[in-house]
Amino acid sequence: MRILLLGSIAYDNIMVFEGRFREHILPDQIHMLNVAFLVPALRREFGGCAANIAYSLRLLGGEPLIMATVGEDADAYYRRLDALGITRTHVREVAGTYTAQAFITTDLDDNQITAFHQGAMGHSHLNNVAAAGDVGLAIVSPDGREGMLQHARELKEQNIPFVFDPGQGLPMFSGAELLDFVQLASYVAVNSYEGKMLEERTGECIADLALRVEALIVTHGAKGSEIYVGGQRLEIPCVKARDIVDPTGCGDAYRAGLLYGIAAGMDWRSTGQLASLMGALKIGARGGQNHHATRAEIETLYRRHFDAQLG
Repeated sequence: MRILLLGSIAYDNIMVFEGRFREHILPDQIHMLNVAFLVPALRREFGGCAANIAYSLRLLGGEPLIMATVGEDADAYYRRLDALGITRTHVREVAGTYTAQAFITTDLDDNQITAFHQGAMGHSHLNNVAAAGDVGLAIVSPDGREGMLQHARELKEQNIPFVFDPGQGLPMFSGAELLDFVQLASYVAVNSYEGKMLEERTGECIADLALRVEALIVTHGAKGSEIYVGGQRLEIPCVKARDIVDPTGCGDAYRAGLLYGIAAGMDWRSTGQLASLMGALKIGARGGQNHHATRAEIETLYRRHFDAQLG
């Protein structure tokens, strides 16, 4: 089954300041802040929710189809997708723009200062779901505001079940808009913080929101995740990672397992377990697309952790 991934493609520029922000930012001068940090360490990672999900889906043997917008600086990303065997037929280049980019500076206390330029991502509404052709499942993940609203409506009109994954884009929407997303979606996936915000914005608790969809998933990082389905709440344990290196992109890896399980017709507990395993694999590598495992290795890990065969 082809899975349509609606969301961002982005570059993550990650810099390490070998000091502490608090030693350079004077509290009584915060109204006229003017500081510069020397960052001898810099790396550029391939990121963006849609691309990160596609990467992990490929590891599982899934069929990801990305629909996203990029800028005139996307050549390196094109080569990346081609090398991974991920089709870019529906990756649209928007003239006069840059690909979405995050600029993240981290100090020795793991504090972060991040600037995000949405660039071409703000033009995601130029893409139309109908152009994707025959797809059996989709996800609406963080993207341009108008694009997310449009794509959710288009998926519903074409009777394509989809996961609504608002992520860091959740604050862009009003309570009424979020309820519309939930009504249109077949599934909702949020982390615990986003879940609280979803409750506050909509005025409904998670358990009630879950009754509007086939399943609602809430992740809790190292505490595992929970799946509300059929009036019940399934607790999914966190898979203990061999190495804990970088949580960036763990949510996207989890969603790849989620989408694979839904597409494969797996039961919800098995789907949640696979999603948890994919998140644990990711946390052992820096960036959202540097974890490696063959399908056979994933099956072995699944059997080891859950004493069951991966469906």
